[in-house]
Amino acid sequence: MYFRLPLLSRSKCTQVCVVCRSSDSPEMIPYATVEAAEAALGRGLTWAEAAWFWHSGSTPDYCLYFESLVILLAAYSLTPLPLALIELYAPAKLTTPYKLQPQVRLSPAAFLRCYKDTARVLVLLTIGPLLYLPYPIVKIAGIRTGLPLPSLGEVAAQLVVYMLVEDYLGYWLHRLLHCGWAYDKIHYVHHEYPAPMGFAAAHSHWVELLILGFPAFIGTVVVPCHMSTFWLWFAIRGAVAIDTHCGFDFPFSPTKLIPFYGGAECHDLHHFGGRWSQCNFAPFFKICDYIYGTNKGYRHNKASLMKKDTANITVEK
Repeated sequence: MYFRLPLLSRSKCTQVCVVCRSSDSPEMIPYATVEAAEAALGRGLTWAEAAWFWHSGSTPDYCLYFESLVILLAAYSLTPLPLALIELYAPAKLTTPYKLQPQVRLSPAAFLRCYKDTARVLVLLTIGPLLYLPYPIVKIAGIRTGLPLPSLGEVAAQLVVYMLVEDYLGYWLHRLLHCGWAYDKIHYVHHEYPAPMGFAAAHSHWVELLILGFPAFIGTVVVPCHMSTFWLWFAIRGAVAIDTHCGFDFPFSPTKLIPFYGGAECHDLHHFGGRWSQCNFAPFFKICDYIYGTNKGYRHNKASLMKKDTANITVEK
């Protein structure tokens, strides 16, 4: 049975459904009160579970899924800002030692254009295909929204699986995008910036965003998770993409502690090579590039590429 109640902390137009029903219903948390939830669990709620109950207890599952897309957009908009401001306004003598391509300096107009072009495509995808197509997959996969929340160990194990699945599938899809027709018609957009910055992480043809976004859902189908883990996965995925495109390699970065992590150094070289690049295709780790031989001569290629004349690289001044 469903009935509508206004939330006192919101305007009258933002009424939501509060549910009284059996636990086998596919929508929302099946407890009308915190006391009912604690009675069902046989213990008190943690602060995280109480916060989740407050938020998701009156939010349909479909809206919770949509919020993962909002998180992805927010991560893309906010995460690159600190390094963008550092590159644009910090003294060059401070940033040059850590800049992977110090000879290239993009203007504020270039940063803004990259963000506007990419944000427009992301918003159109979010209110279009991403809003309707993946949700049935999420439901069929069995991603849950109720209580209890997963343990930290469960979350960590699931995230590792998702990264490995996307790394493998993303490696091959990315490699296929470097074939002649696919590069000329689709992937060339992403390589518009041979010296990338964080905002270029999602600067792609809309078809490429769908193609390379597909593996992100496969892991969640293989190993279903809680919706909160689903949110975290997309936030991490966005942050990693921004990190690998940031254009800086800081020796004190915490990502240096992650085994086999590719990072900005590997992917920056991939962007420098453009359509002829045949190395560093994997989005997260170096494992696939090592197994399939696309990391051979990495150090040598990096040194030789950086010595070449970069006059053909378009730098907006």
